[in-house]
Amino acid sequence: MKVDLHNHTVLCNHASGTVNEYVEAAIACGTEFFGFSDHAPMHYDPKYRMTFEQMELYEFWVREAQQRYEDQITVLLGYEIDFLPGYMEESVLKRPCDYLIGSVHFIDDWGFDNPEFIGRYEGVDIDDVYRRYFGLVETMAKSGKFDIVGHLDLLKVFKYLPTQDIRMLAKEALNAIKNANMTVEVNVSGYRKPIIEAYPSPLLLQEIIEREIPITFGSDAHNPEQVGLFTQEVETLARSVGYDKCAVYRGRDRDMIKF
Repeated sequence: MKVDLHNHTVLCNHASGTVNEYVEAAIACGTEFFGFSDHAPMHYDPKYRMTFEQMELYEFWVREAQQRYEDQITVLLGYEIDFLPGYMEESVLKRPCDYLIGSVHFIDDWGFDNPEFIGRYEGVDIDDVYRRYFGLVETMAKSGKFDIVGHLDLLKVFKYLPTQDIRMLAKEALNAIKNANMTVEVNVSGYRKPIIEAYPSPLLLQEIIEREIPITFGSDAHNPEQVGLFTQEVETLARSVGYDKCAVYRGRDRDMIKF
């Protein structure tokens, strides 16, 4: 990927590899803009995110890599923030960085993409779960606090799919994303999961381009070996619906470049 804005570090406690190893992997596969967006701290589910005290270390690592590799690649600093009302911290949301990814990983107290809690899918009204999920994405967009929507249809991760048309279930969320001038990432991590497709799906990506919502790309790598995987698949997907440009951010400002 020419632009790859969603990648993690060991500070999230479920990734491996050094910052330099990630950057060198990105250089090796021809990436020009490589962003770290590790899981930001909050007072909830702490074992899957950095602590508040580690933010300085995280930023130091990324800025050190920016200087070390400045002649080979542009390294960017971001955060992936869980949209969880009541737990997000203004001190994190106001952190100086290049971009903020807003992601929904929780419906109330259910971490629905965590294999530990897959049993909670049994017996639910799956269409209602999707409505609640996209309702949270809509509220996140309307908050105006984020630049990028992370893995838009993450709820499909374990192949529990709605019976209703996903385009209708996501309609108001997509309209809110458009109104908020946000970017939607095309995230390859779904290829590594039971769903075996990118987030968002081709159907949703068609809805996204019809609304003229910009996209960007993310490996969502949790180890250096995952950097740049499935590049051809996601770029082909994006081009198939009509995209030829993607977003890159510096200091919370968006530029569009050809991919």
